[in-house]
Amino acid sequence: MREGEGRVPPRTQAEGEVRIAVPGSLESTVAEIEARGARGFAVPMDLSDLAGVRSAAEQILDVWGGVDLVVNNAVHHLAHARLMETEPETLIASLLANHVHQVAFVQALLPSMLAAGGGTIVNLVSGSADHDPPAPPGEGGWGLAYSSAKAAFGRLAGSINAEYAGAGVRAFNVDPGFVVTESGAARGGTDKIEEKGFATTPPDAAGVVIRWLAEDPASSALLGQPVRAAELHHQLR
Repeated sequence: MREGEGRVPPRTQAEGEVRIAVPGSLESTVAEIEARGARGFAVPMDLSDLAGVRSAAEQILDVWGGVDLVVNNAVHHLAHARLMETEPETLIASLLANHVHQVAFVQALLPSMLAAGGGTIVNLVSGSADHDPPAPPGEGGWGLAYSSAKAAFGRLAGSINAEYAGAGVRAFNVDPGFVVTESGAARGGTDKIEEKGFATTPPDAAGVVIRWLAEDPASSALLGQPVRAAELHHQLR
């Protein structure tokens, strides 16, 4: 994806079928990585396409040979809908993209970690998975399709740890909090959510926390616990 091509749906289904432009691209991300002296490799991936997800993992392994850190930060954007407007097809699509296909991505990369003697998997979860929405979608709350899929996704780390911690693979759930990303800003920001008492988190908090989880052996003490990025970021600073 090139700069200017990014599009996301509106925040709520009531806003219609418009597609909202967002800044950022795979190309600009790789350029920023390489400008910092590291190697970058972009692989387009559509979370709604299982074959594409598996193909992306294969391309990564072909180029890098293996991975020692996987950060599942992608999300399938959908317009939040109220309960009676939520179609079964929407629930299925969200569950597949935000849970099932991300499990498949981990399954494709996990053997390379085991072969190398270990690695770290970080799943960016959501407070919507274990908090009731403070209001309906469009008024500071979120829709069932998103939150229920993220709740399912939140169970992945525990399964990984139960089966593979002894082989050196550790998995963490990191709740980034409410971050005003480029996409979130384009879709209207978080003003209504903040009005309901949810504070925003610094954009770099999750990155700082993930690096610490991957690099510091002391982070193993947090296995099995929800890692709140805002709180841990403050402690690390």
